[in-house]
Amino acid sequence: MGLQCLLALGILLSFNQAAIAMGVLSLLPVTIYPFAKRFTWWPQAFLGLAFNWGALLAWAAHTGTIGWPAILLYLSGIAWTLFYDTIYAHQDAEDDELIGVKSTARLFGTDTARWLKYFLVGTVTLMGMAIINAALPQATILALVVALAGPWAMGWHMAWQLRGLDTEDNAKLLQLFRANRDTGLIPLIFLGVALLL
Repeated sequence: MGLQCLLALGILLSFNQAAIAMGVLSLLPVTIYPFAKRFTWWPQAFLGLAFNWGALLAWAAHTGTIGWPAILLYLSGIAWTLFYDTIYAHQDAEDDELIGVKSTARLFGTDTARWLKYFLVGTVTLMGMAIINAALPQATILALVVALAGPWAMGWHMAWQLRGLDTEDNAKLLQLFRANRDTGLIPLIFLGVALLL
């Protein structure tokens, strides 16, 4: 593990100053997240803050600044993390209650599906706004339409998950959580095609 940390530091130090600063700042949400269940009902939000930091870091490494497309994509990622990790957290809700730790699954309870709809809309809307902000004014109309089809298709995949949601069925919850691997690949395919146009 020490070798991995040293390798990661070497890679980080090869970037520009803005990216190095973002890399160092990433330690803050990464450090806080493991303790979040003890002090907030929203540990999934802290997971989102930590997991999606790469959107900010990659933009900073590429441009030397933090721009709106990166911020919007970061927020989209946080909304998506709240979506899939709330699904996952329902598997542990009973155990979490017994040991006295918090989660969005426990907070939302039987109202989870409504909250997941909000996170779905937030994910798709924010990602679409990030694409528009990143693509304009250089992108062609065709490339922009194809790129925007990515979050739209991602939203349909998330809606499919919502239709199958049963917070009492742990096997189904695990299946839906794992389906988010595909959820993340969907916009990537559309963005890759849009780059070729």
